[in-house]
Amino acid sequence: MNTTAFWIATVERAIRTFAQTLIAALGLDSAGIVDAPWADGLSLAAGAALVALLTAIATSGGAEGPGLTETVRRRL
Repeated sequence: MNTTAFWIATVERAIRTFAQTLIAALGLDSAGIVDAPWADGLSLAAGAALVALLTAIATSGGAEGPGLTETVRRRL
């Protein structure tokens, strides 16, 4: 958790989670399945990104990466 590689991977995961959740929320809205205006979609996506960040921190015990079994590959 004290490496730059860990934080780069964690921020990337949080951004990916944010984007995926926002696309899903707005996609369900446009399909008429869920009524999720932009503000609600952004709020939901921010919450999901925060959960991804906290999960990465909570599971950072052993490996170098943000997951339990992940290792961050160093670039040459």
